[in-house]
Order: sequence, then C-alpha cells, then structure tokens
Amino acid sequence: MRRTSVFALSAVLVLAGLVTPSAALAKPAVPLRAPGAPVVVVAHRGASASAPENTLPATRLALEAGSDWIETDTQPSRDGVPFVLHDRTVTRTTNGTGAIRKLTSARLTRLDAGSWFARKYAGTRLPTLAQQLAYVRRHNGRVLVEIKGAHTKTQILAVVRVIRAQRMTGRVLVQSFDEVSLRRVRQAAPELPIALLRTTIDRDPVAVSRRLGLAAYNPKGSALLTRPAVVARLHAAGVAVFAWTEDSPARWKRLDTIRVDGIITNRPADLVHWRNRQVGI
Repeated sequence: MRRTSVFALSAVLVLAGLVTPSAALAKPAVPLRAPGAPVVVVAHRGASASAPENTLPATRLALEAGSDWIETDTQPSRDGVPFVLHDRTVTRTTNGTGAIRKLTSARLTRLDAGSWFARKYAGTRLPTLAQQLAYVRRHNGRVLVEIKGAHTKTQILAVVRVIRAQRMTGRVLVQSFDEVSLRRVRQAAPELPIALLRTTIDRDPVAVSRRLGLAAYNPKGSALLTRPAVVARLHAAGVAVFAWTEDSPARWKRLDTIRVDGIITNRPADLVHWRNRQVGI
C-alpha cells in the first residue's frame, strides 16, 4: 500500500487532547473507531514475526507494511535510561545476560540484539526509548508504549521526559498492567493518554476506566471474545479498546465484528492486507 494510504488510515485513531481525571469521559483522548472505518493495526514489538522484536529493523518493517501503530516495551537501565525490551533479562534477545535493570546504559548499547533472530540482523542494537520514538516520529507513526513492570516515580519521570523531548506527546498512548505506574504517568504528564492492559476482563470495565481516567482498555483478545458486549459499553463511556495479541484471520474477523478499535499482532503486514481487503483497498 502507498504511504499516503497508510497515513489516511492512521487518522482513524488519532491521539489528541487531554485525559481528564473526572468520571465524565465525553471527550476521549483516543477517538473511537468511526462507523465504517477500518480497524487500526498495531504491530506487536514491531514486525516481530519478521525481524528481531523491539528493534529498529522490526519497527521499519512494520511501518513499511502499513501499520498504524508500533507497540513497544520500555524498562530502565541501572542508570535510569529507558530502553526498549520486553523481558526482565536481556538473555533471550541479545548476546548478553542478566537483568536489564542491573546493566548500565553503556553496556546495553553494546549488545547485539539481532543475531538470535537471524544472521542478517547481526549487530542490530538494543534501542533506547528515545531512539525508538525518534525513528517513528520521522516516519509519521504512532507508538503504544508499555511501561513494563513496576516503575518508581523517578523512572516514570524519565519515560515522560523522553516522550516530551521527542515531541511525541500527541502520538503516544501509554499502557501498562501496573495501575500504580499508570497513576504516576497521569500525575507526571496529564497530557498523555493512558491504557490499562488486562489478561481477563474486569467485572465492570467502565467503572475501572473511570476510576483510572483511561483513554483505552486493552484486554487479551481471547478474554474479550468471552464478553464481547463490553466493547459497546466502553465505547458508550468514551473508552477505546485494543485487543492483544492476535495473529489469525479468524480472530481478526471476530474482533472486527465486535468493533474493537485496534488489534495488536505479531503479523502486521498480514493484518494490514486482511484489513484492506475488508474495506476494498
């Protein structure tokens, strides 16, 4: 698909405005999917089925494929620099070992984060959050930033400073499983919309969304399909819904039918192709 078409589809779900702490969510920070609009494609850790996850090559492939958003994970180094990594340790996805929070930024930047995936990616570096956001900004993309694990106030402030310094406050949605971290994001940066990740569906997702001031409620796709009516309830409250992490056309179809706003996938190129067929592009 041509780049102009990608950007037109990206406008379906634009981050804008403030997340208000009040119970009234009439003006959401993440506009909901309009009638007739296609579902938004979110590349899980970039094009993680085609390139080493959470690296700039994976980001590049996802954007080139037409992904609207890049989902990424951030954790701090020992000296407080936010890096992009999913696991608690660097062992699985780099040539290093040990917990990321015990390694300095100088050490982390020297790691090979590509050889484990394929020889052609040898020498690929573990990106900092700043490098990741800068790359996506240059390519007019958007980022779903997951705060991975518990973060102190100082660590949250470091993430916020990076987002602001990279001029990405209007292109970032911050998500986490950790409610305390989300509250700290709201306190530090009320201009940033936040989303709650869930493995199961809360008894009352709307009440949870109001309590936390969420722009989006992001459950596991399989859990959401056990209670599909919650999507309409959340939309009525002005809360968007992103489902994770789904890689099969059968699941994409079911989630599209219940009108989720976005689907997070390891196969963004395939989902883009599937989505475009649904809307005749």
